Amino acid sequence: MTAQDWADAALGAIAEGGVAAVAVEPLAARLGATKGSFYWHFANRDALIEAALHRWAELHTEGTISEVEAEPDPKKRIRLLFTEAFRSATADPLEVALLVTATHPQVAAALRRVTERRLAYLRQLFADLGFPEPEARRRGLLAYTAYLGHAQLGHVTPSVLPPEESPEFQAYLNEALEVLMTRNARTPDTDHREM
Repeated sequence: MTAQDWADAALGAIAEGGVAAVAVEPLAARLGATKGSFYWHFANRDALIEAALHRWAELHTEGTISEVEAEPDPKKRIRLLFTEAFRSATADPLEVALLVTATHPQVAAALRRVTERRLAYLRQLFADLGFPEPEARRRGLLAYTAYLGHAQLGHVTPSVLPPEESPEFQAYLNEALEVLMTRNARTPDTDHREM
């Protein structure tokens, strides 16, 4: 077993039962390994949790960004990112499991790092579309909150979302992207007065 095997197994345990599910003996049994293998790679459980959280950031943030960056067109990059993010949000319980355990100090730190990285990337995507810095930041934040809301609904009340392979899902995704990517003449001051 490699350290990555243990980190991946720990991520699977977190997805199933939160950080509390990360325990050496059950993970060793799942991997068909010994506790000695664990201690070869990690000093303790906290070190394994840290490795798992690093692996999550590597796979679900940096890996996704690398895939999206292969697309040269900024609009297509945003569309690709949202299609992938919205689909994986409902298929993979890991993100929601981490949010549920956000009070755990290691999880809180990892969520902060990943959220800051994701928001910075979203801001850059909207800046690449020509939005000024403050608006690119606002749109990135709005996009990320839409993603988190979609993930939460997908795991708590999936019946309220359209099936992912349906025309309704595509229309839902297209409308969200249209709102986020379309420039309009309204300013933040005008928006505030109209509320």
